Amino acid sequence: MLYLVLFTLHGHYTGLNVLRYVTFRSVLAGLGALAFSLTTGPVLIERFRQAHIGQTIRDEVPTSHQKKAGTPTMGGVLILAATALTTLLLADVRNPYVWIAVLVTLAFGGIGLVDDMLKLRRGRGMGLSGPQKLTWQFVFALVAATVLFELAHHDPRLRFSTNLTVPFLKNLNPDLGLLFIPFAAVVIVGSANAVNLTDGLDGLAIGPVMTVAFCYWVFCYVAGNARFSAYLAIPPVPGVGEIAIFCGALIAASLGFLWYNAYPASMMMGDVGALGLGAALGTVAVLCKQELVLVIAGGVFVIEAVSVIIQRYYYKATHRRVFRMAPLHHHFELAGWPETVVVTRFWIISIVCALVALSTLKLR
Repeated sequence: MLYLVLFTLHGHYTGLNVLRYVTFRSVLAGLGALAFSLTTGPVLIERFRQAHIGQTIRDEVPTSHQKKAGTPTMGGVLILAATALTTLLLADVRNPYVWIAVLVTLAFGGIGLVDDMLKLRRGRGMGLSGPQKLTWQFVFALVAATVLFELAHHDPRLRFSTNLTVPFLKNLNPDLGLLFIPFAAVVIVGSANAVNLTDGLDGLAIGPVMTVAFCYWVFCYVAGNARFSAYLAIPPVPGVGEIAIFCGALIAASLGFLWYNAYPASMMMGDVGALGLGAALGTVAVLCKQELVLVIAGGVFVIEAVSVIIQRYYYKATHRRVFRMAPLHHHFELAGWPETVVVTRFWIISIVCALVALSTLKLR
């Protein structure tokens, strides 16, 4: 909104011409989101403490986590607020992709907020049931996917397509047609829950969120630039460059949150943050037509989610466990790794995964 107001004045103030560049506005959004997170964080932590909004710890997690009970939670509100505010100020709000990214993020954050509030009220981590959360997640994801499907077929200016981009294979782009709607919904919901499962240690989830968001900052910028997308032979998505501003804000807001979430955490993101951030990454992947690359870039999230699936179904079949505890980060904790070592090594893996994902731009 601020962008539209200021850019109309560029004829009188030539310095405002710089606002036409997505790169500049994404950096500006990042700086704004970072400043908002760093300045608002202490106020939010104090308010949460006064309201006794503290983390509840389940009995089955490692005993070392019991000392974290009472740590202010729902810090994801800080990340989502900083991201949404700076995006709407500096992105072109006439672009439907901007609203889709922001609204899906806030909708999933709202589901997480309700879940967090119920956990605080009921205790023992008893929030929304699994089916309840999944139902609402699929409702919001299907609405977003349907809107995109309609844009693909009724707004030729955007040139959004329902084709699937396959990493490393530039000539394989099958058209999903109507199947695009459930596919996109699964990507968004799967991403949201994978990030939620990863959020179990101080700073663990927020690091990979930033690396994946940076990866998609690049993808959105390239896909939104006709020259770069043609040179790299990736599907062009006119207008999706504005989502780079959303990614820039997301990265910086997460960085500001990390200031308070680093071990030992003085604030945790809660489901409001984990579900919102995961949905944001999944939505961005769908918007820039790089859905399958999310499996590579978000390798840490994928491994964590797969470890839970393997553990659950293997135990049902054999009554034995593959891992000491799932998600995977708890397995390494019980193996004797200090929490900070687990987090650092998972971050390193996440950076490597992001670099591999970025290599798909050229290795095609």
